[in-house]
Amino acid sequence: MLWPSIALLAFVTLQRLAELIYARHNTAALLDRGARECAPEHYPFMVAMHAAWLIGLWLLAIGRPVDLVWFLLFMVLQGLRLWVLATLRDRWTTRIIILPRAALVTKGPYRFLSHPNYTVVVGEIAVLPFAFGMPLYAAIFSLLNGIILVIRIRAENACLKQSAA
Repeated sequence: MLWPSIALLAFVTLQRLAELIYARHNTAALLDRGARECAPEHYPFMVAMHAAWLIGLWLLAIGRPVDLVWFLLFMVLQGLRLWVLATLRDRWTTRIIILPRAALVTKGPYRFLSHPNYTVVVGEIAVLPFAFGMPLYAAIFSLLNGIILVIRIRAENACLKQSAA
C-alpha cells in the first residue's frame, strides 16, 4: 500500500518547506533588528545532508509499510518540535543568528536542555527511517548528522559565549 508512506513523507516535506519559509522570515527580521549571522560556513553542508536524507526517503521508502510504534514516536518528536518553535517564536531560525544584548531563552524545553531543537532533529533523522524499516539508512544519516551537529553546536556555543562577553 503506497498511501501511508506517501502521506508521511508529504507531511515531513511540507513541514520542512514551511519551516524554511518561517526561518527565512525570522532571519530577515532578526538581521533588521541588528542581529548577525555567526559561523555560516557549515550551513550549506547541513542543508545538503537534510535534503539528501529527505530525497533518499522519497526514493527508498515509498511503498514500505509504516511501523506504528516508530510512527507514534516520530509524532511525539513533532510535538516537541512545536514546543521548541512556540518557545523561540521569532528567534527560531535554521541559521546561527545572534541578537546582541538578547537574553538566552531559558523557558520551555530550554529549562531542561541547552539545544532541544537539535535533540529533536537527532531523533527525527533516526526515527523516520526506522518507521519505514530502514535501520542502515537511519545509522548512516545519524552519523552524518552527528558530525554536522558537533561542528554546529561548537560554533553556536562559541558565538553565544562571544556575544555574552
